[in-house]
Amino acid sequence: MLRKQFLETSRGRIAELLQRGPSTVEHLASALQLTPNAVRAQLIVMERDGLVRRAGTVPGTTRPSHRFELTAALEQLLSGAYIPLLTHMMRAFAKGVPRERLHALMRQTGRSLAAEVSGRTRPQGDLHARVRRANEFLKTELGAVTEVARQNGGFVIQGEGCPLAAITDKEPAVCVAVESLLHELIGATVRECCSRQGRPRCCFEIHPAKK
Repeated sequence: MLRKQFLETSRGRIAELLQRGPSTVEHLASALQLTPNAVRAQLIVMERDGLVRRAGTVPGTTRPSHRFELTAALEQLLSGAYIPLLTHMMRAFAKGVPRERLHALMRQTGRSLAAEVSGRTRPQGDLHARVRRANEFLKTELGAVTEVARQNGGFVIQGEGCPLAAITDKEPAVCVAVESLLHELIGATVRECCSRQGRPRCCFEIHPAKK
């Protein structure tokens, strides 16, 4: 629904044309029956937001024209394949792999993602600072709506919803991957306590290391 609504906007119509390949302002304006200035204004905003980028130039009547193309970020947002593919992949894993092995694979997935985003550097700062940084990663990179609260001498990351709800709703083991990711980013014991009744909601308890 959101994809359809986006594609009905001017930026969405530009993005849909750029899915076919890089294009110039003039070509986009002609295809959309808009003025070049109107298209240029949209592209400036889209470029600022990291949705399009410049991809060289082509000769023009008076001067070269910039070609624009979609960034990988917008290509992924426009794709409708990721969620169904991952959902069926997880369903196949869940049916063909013992639960212990499935959880081990999810933990390995979380560790791999953490290594990629952290550069394999050790978590820095006190526990509260590390938890806050991990929470910011969930929000900015995974699209979570989460907050940090103190709980029983430790912390809890709680979410209003779940960015992986389409998958966790069918295979809860996915939460183990996020649990493992947070463990690596924070450097402390993390236990998932996600709610799966009705609308899925994230919940991860973080406990300080025992002295």
